[in-house]
Amino acid sequence: MLKQRVITAVLLLAILLPALFYRTALPFCAVALVLIAAGAWEWGRLNGCAQGLSVLLALACVILCGLSWYAGFLDKSLPMLWTLAGSGWVLTGAWLLRQGVPGWSRIPKGLRLFGGLIALWLAWLAVAQARVIGINFLLSVLLLVWVADIFAYFAGRTFGGRFSKSKLAASISPGKSWEGVWGGMVGVVLLSLVWAGLDAGGPNAFSGSLYARLWTQHGVVVMLVAMIFLAAMSVVGDLVESLIKRSAGVKDSSRLLPGHGGVLDRVDALLPALPLAMMLASF
Repeated sequence: MLKQRVITAVLLLAILLPALFYRTALPFCAVALVLIAAGAWEWGRLNGCAQGLSVLLALACVILCGLSWYAGFLDKSLPMLWTLAGSGWVLTGAWLLRQGVPGWSRIPKGLRLFGGLIALWLAWLAVAQARVIGINFLLSVLLLVWVADIFAYFAGRTFGGRFSKSKLAASISPGKSWEGVWGGMVGVVLLSLVWAGLDAGGPNAFSGSLYARLWTQHGVVVMLVAMIFLAAMSVVGDLVESLIKRSAGVKDSSRLLPGHGGVLDRVDALLPALPLAMMLASF
């Protein structure tokens, strides 16, 4: 399993890194589009669709993203769209977690498929716009989610259950603890302070981050609150996907990435975080 994970990670990095650091955003946006289309196929399978319908869902995702690209959305300021997307994630995420696993199957299948398609389209549009803004801006958002996940993992293993008797969401993801969430937030606070501090030193490799934007425009307190909020919403994205997989009776969204599961397993926390980051940046 470890060997598979390492080989898959190396292959993904060999594709993603050259695309990310290419002089224009086009290769990265194209690679992201392929991954999001694969996620749409997985979404169909998770919701009980046959192979043909799942492929059609992936094709619909490609068409929707392609039309947005053709219409020039990647270069446009879309504050209203990101505000609606962010609000939708906050409200829908809270409602889904409150309903729990049984509530997912009560939602009409067509509505589930449509909602997933829109969420994946928004995630692609957000990551593509972030890359157009700049590599450092995009990395500051991605690293925020990854650092939150890493710190949450180690904090959960070290302190899980010591300070809070209740689990974070026992019926959805029994392994997650409140201590893990708090640890992830600590990691995000440290990351944002260090990165924004390096930004303040002048033009360098860290310039142009989301942290620097928020600190410059709104102050350090607003920046920290915003980062904690994004970390919390990344947890919501993770839990929502876990809820859906538990409802479908599967461990992974697919086996497209040997050793890692599926695409949705890798990007679940990013689905709400990316649109919300764009919303914060557009204020």
